[in-house]
Amino acid sequence: MGVTLGELAAKFGCELHGAADQVITRVGTLSGAGPDAITFLANPAYRMQLAGTRAAAVILEERNRSDCPVASLVHPRPYLIYARIASSLYPPPVPRPGVHVTAVLASGARVAPTAEIGAHVVIGEGVTIGAGAVIGAGSVLGDGVSIGASTRLGPRVVVFERVRIGARCILHSGSIVGADGFGFAPDAGTWQKIPQVGSVVVGDDVEIGANTTIDRGAIEDTIIEEGVKLDNLVQIAHNVRLGAHTVIAAMAGVAGSTKVGERCMIAGGVIIMNSLNICDDVMFTFGSVVTKSVDEPGKYSGQLPAELSSRWQKNVARFRQLDSLADRVSAAERAVAQLQDQKKND
Repeated sequence: MGVTLGELAAKFGCELHGAADQVITRVGTLSGAGPDAITFLANPAYRMQLAGTRAAAVILEERNRSDCPVASLVHPRPYLIYARIASSLYPPPVPRPGVHVTAVLASGARVAPTAEIGAHVVIGEGVTIGAGAVIGAGSVLGDGVSIGASTRLGPRVVVFERVRIGARCILHSGSIVGADGFGFAPDAGTWQKIPQVGSVVVGDDVEIGANTTIDRGAIEDTIIEEGVKLDNLVQIAHNVRLGAHTVIAAMAGVAGSTKVGERCMIAGGVIIMNSLNICDDVMFTFGSVVTKSVDEPGKYSGQLPAELSSRWQKNVARFRQLDSLADRVSAAERAVAQLQDQKKND
């Protein structure tokens, strides 16, 4: 079932240029969209594809409208509008209320009548599952777990005991929330395991990618605040706190007891060491290694290859002096140039 451009323009606050009754049924790329699809232009790198697009309409900024050969929805933030339109055209499947015959539920579990429990799900004692939640096939919920309303777990998600997950969250397949943190005390060449007695608290509207892991706290809880988005293959260690609306891309890891502020952007492959404090509105670029706390918002980068720790520490100290060293070299060069000029004049 489609929607007209006029309806989309009105709903999402866009300026329409073109036929209001044009029906849109799907989304597409600038180069691949057909006459029933809507697409967008947000990245200048794709502007060359605009002239040849066969889409029914393009979402774009005003500055690009005159070059658009088809209908357009004009908005200053085309990527955001595309995301909202795509979400409206491709809503998540409606839950199918009920418990699959192969699911195993403890007698004390409380499941809302409108929730969907898939095949071979295992639900422990004292679990509560909110209205409209979906628990995918093969998932396991430990004792005392709480799942909020309209939260969706994909197949084979594992949520360990006493973890609390808020409303409207998405946990993709293979994600694990609440496994033990990495806690061991050295004991004469061996390791004594430290019980991880905290849990994990996940706020509302959080998305956790496939095969991402969030460890339970050693004593107090690991906290994932509202609106956090985690990509696939992200590791969040015990007692980490992620501030609201922070995003973390694939293969990144945050070590134990680190606090990350709100609205931070952590690119793929970033490593953040333990027990640090990262303020709000910080961006770490791809592959950065964060070894100290950050108390000023901004964009940060940096990585060095591994070597002997003693040498690495000396090199880091020297690296931090590069600016002052460059200033001294420049001053010395100016002084030499002045001396040479004096000699020529003499």
